[in-house]
Amino acid sequence: MDLSNKVAVVTGSGQGLGLAYAKDLARHGAAVVINDVNATAADAAVAEIAAAGGRAVPVVAPVGSTETAQALVTAAVEAFGRLDVMVTNAGILRDKVLWKMSDDDFDAVVGVHLRGTFTCVREAVLRFREQGDGGRIICIGSPAGQRGNFGQTNYSGAKAGIVGMVRTWALELQRAGITANAVCPVAVTAMTETLPIFAPFIDEAKRTGTLPPVIRREVGMGDPHDAAGIVTFLASDEAKDVTGQAFSVGGDRLALWSHPQLTATAFHDGGFGADDIAAEWPTTFGEALESVGEKFPEEVVAK
Repeated sequence: MDLSNKVAVVTGSGQGLGLAYAKDLARHGAAVVINDVNATAADAAVAEIAAAGGRAVPVVAPVGSTETAQALVTAAVEAFGRLDVMVTNAGILRDKVLWKMSDDDFDAVVGVHLRGTFTCVREAVLRFREQGDGGRIICIGSPAGQRGNFGQTNYSGAKAGIVGMVRTWALELQRAGITANAVCPVAVTAMTETLPIFAPFIDEAKRTGTLPPVIRREVGMGDPHDAAGIVTFLASDEAKDVTGQAFSVGGDRLALWSHPQLTATAFHDGGFGADDIAAEWPTTFGEALESVGEKFPEEVVAK
């Protein structure tokens, strides 16, 4: 797969998943704008890509504001002449249960994930439309946004919002040849290492160098580089007709998330009053309720 004619911005790419995406894009020929709030991490990422024969420049700035989004697009154009791919990966966590979550906890996470995705994509699309030959929007979501996760009101809400925006953008941008997709990765990173359910397996992987099959296949969780291939594919010409989709990726598993669909339907002439709903409930809706949260194999839960 040849991306030598592509220029990509990857936000939050100084380490972890973002760095894996940037390195894989560069390995396939794309020039990359590295973004991070940590100058040392950004410079190290650029140096690593350059040492492998790739092309990269750093932009050190927090994602969220229009000014940062404009700086990222400007860096791509000034360094490499154009922009073809925007990967919105930057993120932070401020995990707390609802009744302990402050306004600042909520605003900080939503500002980086949701507003940061919006501002970066908007600036990228303005450039794409000016260039007139399409583009690729790849937004990083999360299983937490698809199914919810305890203690992550802010994060789950932002990630769900990202997938909602992607579906809207797929509609709005199709005529301009611009695709918009979401990737919901699961990988061993600084973020996931804090989750107690995965701690024994991550500790074991640090000793042995590998995660067990139940984690890589059943949970779909692996190293950051396991999640990079789908980003590179979506950035390529091979994916020119793929838009409005949400992918699950991690470990040895790649899957598509379904879009929300009506799963149980009833009709009542004149509409439904509360008593009508109560009468209909056992036969139509009671057995059709959806589960919430991720469901892990018993082998994982028991450990």
